[in-house]
Amino acid sequence: MKNKKRKAKNKSAIRRLNDWLHLWLGLTSGVIVLVVSLTGCIYVFQQDIKDALEPWRFVEAQDQPYAPPSQLLDTAQAYMPGAKATGLTYATRKGAAAVGFSSFEEGKRSFTVVFMNPYTAGFLRKQQTIGSGQFDFFRFIIDGHRALWLPYEIGRPIVGVATLVFLVLLVTGLVMWWPKNRKKAEMKKGLTIRWNASFKRVNYDLHNVVGFYSLILALVLGITGLVYSFEWFADGLYYVTSGGESRPEHSHPHSDVSKAGLVQHNDSISPLDRAWYKAVALEPDAQGWYMTPILSDEDDAIELIAYQDDGAFYNHNTYFYDRYTLEPYRTRGDRFVEAGFADQLAMLNYDMHVGVALGLPGKILAFFVSLICASLPVTGFMVWLNKKKKSKKREKIRP
Repeated sequence: MKNKKRKAKNKSAIRRLNDWLHLWLGLTSGVIVLVVSLTGCIYVFQQDIKDALEPWRFVEAQDQPYAPPSQLLDTAQAYMPGAKATGLTYATRKGAAAVGFSSFEEGKRSFTVVFMNPYTAGFLRKQQTIGSGQFDFFRFIIDGHRALWLPYEIGRPIVGVATLVFLVLLVTGLVMWWPKNRKKAEMKKGLTIRWNASFKRVNYDLHNVVGFYSLILALVLGITGLVYSFEWFADGLYYVTSGGESRPEHSHPHSDVSKAGLVQHNDSISPLDRAWYKAVALEPDAQGWYMTPILSDEDDAIELIAYQDDGAFYNHNTYFYDRYTLEPYRTRGDRFVEAGFADQLAMLNYDMHVGVALGLPGKILAFFVSLICASLPVTGFMVWLNKKKKSKKREKIRP
């Protein structure tokens, strides 16, 4: 007992404050960190699981051009009469094309996807993923991950604050882990799990050692998650990584309305199809495409995004065309390889957060790191509980 008191007194005020923060911040945020980490762990493989369970997402690859966007829209519209298409995607040569229909009715969002053969524009499947009244497992998981199944305006800030606290816990945990005596034997204790020790010791090592090994990747998951929680954090991260520049707002070129009607197009080929043919000629090996098929405002430009890697989103090229003249436009950051470091980091944010930036190995890594993050509140609570029980036993023994 005296040795314990002596050790506590030998700690500096800063170290005692660090330990106190780690304890109480961990206890107050533990349940939220557990939920967010577990749901994130599950969501990592959501696309792979969907691909395995939903065969209509795939077609037989053919040595012929894709059907143009207008044909896909005609097919999709036949199954969604009166609805407005909000997104159109082409996948890889073996992937189905899809047109999405998103709408808000009475404050509730509805989202339906029509899958088609990209070569023939033939109908494959109609699937309502939001607003159908049916249970969607991965929608349930992502709602828990982002907002703890609360209304998003309430849950998202709570998740954001808990994630911010988690980053503080990682730093304070590193301070607690760092041995004063850096001799080989002492360092080994902080780097090795003693599996043949008592349960309490193994639990302590699982919290201490595993937490240390996962520190860097856990920080990456936390930081990339905070980008979605707080605008001020996203702004600050961009400011730091760009060397003092402000994060640019999302912007896109505008079509020249004064030239509406002045340029005559062949009625058999729509401006969207013409833009599509132009972009495909520049990107014959693209691994996927996304576009907004129906423009809302008269000065909107046609936008097409060409993804360079199968399953990843960060490495993409964006093409803009005037809707009236088909004049091409360029904007800042419209080509990943040409963008500055801060812009590339912003494009990478989602792919780093879910691990797809490194392909399957990255997903596996993200899965295990998320699992470790979920375990830390549990093992940490058990460490605190064991110490509390031990302290009570000493008080009973004391005369």
